[in-house]
Amino acid sequence: MNKKQIVVSAIVVATMGYLYVLPVKGLVKPKETSNSTAGVAPAQQQAANVTEEAAAALAKPGLSQEQLQQINTLEEKLKAAGEADKPALQRQLATLWDQAQQPAPAAFYYQSLARKNNEFADWINTGNRFNEATKATEDQAQQAGLAANAAEAFQIATKQKPDDLEAKTGLGVALVNGGGMPMQGITLLLDVVKQDPKNHAALLNLGMFAMKSGQYDKAVGRFKTMLQTKEEVEPLFYLAESYKQLGQKQDAIEAYERCKKLMDDPVAGQRIDEYIKELKK
Repeated sequence: MNKKQIVVSAIVVATMGYLYVLPVKGLVKPKETSNSTAGVAPAQQQAANVTEEAAAALAKPGLSQEQLQQINTLEEKLKAAGEADKPALQRQLATLWDQAQQPAPAAFYYQSLARKNNEFADWINTGNRFNEATKATEDQAQQAGLAANAAEAFQIATKQKPDDLEAKTGLGVALVNGGGMPMQGITLLLDVVKQDPKNHAALLNLGMFAMKSGQYDKAVGRFKTMLQTKEEVEPLFYLAESYKQLGQKQDAIEAYERCKKLMDDPVAGQRIDEYIKELKK
C-alpha cells in the first residue's frame, strides 16, 4: 500500500462529518435541513476570511518536530527574502506542507505563486488544495471561504484551458461546496462524466454530493462505476455507507469488508469492525 492510500485509510472515516453535518445547500430539501441549519445564513454570506497565517497555525500541531523545524526555518527566510527569492521559498513551503498532508497552508503558497506567475499548473494546485481543505473542515464559514478561493483558482484555470477536465471538475466541486451555485457545479461535474465516463474525481464527488443530499441510490451507482475500474478504499467506504443508509445491510457489510482488506490500518479497521457489528445486530 502506498503512502497516499494509507492516508486515505486514516482519514476516510472522519469525512462522514463533511458528508452529513453540513449538507449541500440548494441540493437538500428544506424539510431535511430544517433542524441542522435553522437560523443559519447562507454560506456565501458568512464565509470566513481564512488566512495563510491562521491555516498554518491550525496545521502546525499535527507536524513532527522535524517538519515543524523545516517549515519554521523557511518561514523566517521568507520574511527576510527579497521579491526575487520569495517564489522559490514559497514553492519549498508548499511542498513541505503537501508532504505533511496539510492542504490549507499549501494552498495559500500555491496561490501566491499562481498570482505572480499565472501558471496553469499552479492554479490547479491552488484549487485542488483549497478543495481538499474544504473537505477537511466541518466549519461552515471556513468551508465557504476555502471553497471561494478554490473557485477563483479554477475559474482562472478554465479560462486558460477551457477543455481541461481536471480544472472543470475542480470548479464544479468548489461551486457546490461554496453553497452559492450547487446546481451549476453539479452540471459541470455531469459534463465531465459525459466526456469521460470513468473520470475518478468527478464520479467520486458526484457520489459524495449525492450522499450529502440523501440520494443514496444515485451515490451507489457512482461508486460502483468507479470500482469497475479499480478497487479503492474511499469509494468502497462510501458505497458501504450508502448501502447502510438504504437499509441494504448485507451489501453494506460486504462493501465494508472489501474496504477493510484494502486499508491495512488497524485503527481504521477496528472502526470498520464496529460498523459491521452494528449492522449484524
